[in-house]
Amino acid sequence: MIRPDAPLLLEIRDLHARVEDQPILKGVNLTLRAGEIHAVMGRNGSGKSTLSKVLAGHPAYTVTAGSVTYRGADLLELDPEQRARIGLFLGFQYPVEIPGVSNLEFLRVATNARRAERGEEELDTFAFEDLVRERLKVVQMDPAFLERSVNEGFSGGEKKRNEILQMALLEPLVAILDETDSGLDIDALRIVAEGVSQLAGPDNATLLITHYQRLLDLITPDYVHVMAAGRILRTGGKELALELERTGYDWVDQELANLEATSEREPVEVA
Repeated sequence: MIRPDAPLLLEIRDLHARVEDQPILKGVNLTLRAGEIHAVMGRNGSGKSTLSKVLAGHPAYTVTAGSVTYRGADLLELDPEQRARIGLFLGFQYPVEIPGVSNLEFLRVATNARRAERGEEELDTFAFEDLVRERLKVVQMDPAFLERSVNEGFSGGEKKRNEILQMALLEPLVAILDETDSGLDIDALRIVAEGVSQLAGPDNATLLITHYQRLLDLITPDYVHVMAAGRILRTGGKELALELERTGYDWVDQELANLEATSEREPVEVA
């Protein structure tokens, strides 16, 4: 639901970033307000996943220009764990396995770290088990997965459900889901999408990074952004995703060429 007067949660201004010596992001501008769902679409290599990793604080990526403000604070000054504690969540495209670490204990420690940041009382083992079993219903997940190591031996769909379970427990203010539909069959996609929709509310914002319009049949975005060459090239509503489904990305090359031609024609100031 678009609410122009809603609190500003995340503001990205002219963000540039590189990995090693390769520039990836080249001037991203994006604003997320409470209650909004945004979708970012684009070809492989357009910068979508890089944007998610930069926001989460991945150490392999270096911000070279621009700013990211989270609820009025400079997000780029914070360590990744601080970003998570204050309510930024990243759902990975390829969730990692952590052998030897109980899924239940991992979820409990993460949840209590988030609760401590909000000034809430820590949950003991019994209280947390009651909470997590209630939240399991959001993703229709078997409680037996709680006793296994984090994501170890999980199918692709089970890993993604486990990510949404984390989201349900951590209650982030800004959730960034990097291709959460990747590798999911029809049933798993429906369950994950229903979970995301249930968790989206008037006090939080969701950023969906996806290749496919099929996810947006299940989660209706307020805004759809098309990313190319490290910047957001076009913004619209759900109709933009439908247009991409019909026409593909051929228009992107022409629009980028037009931008480059315009840039070359701009006068250069001489001191």
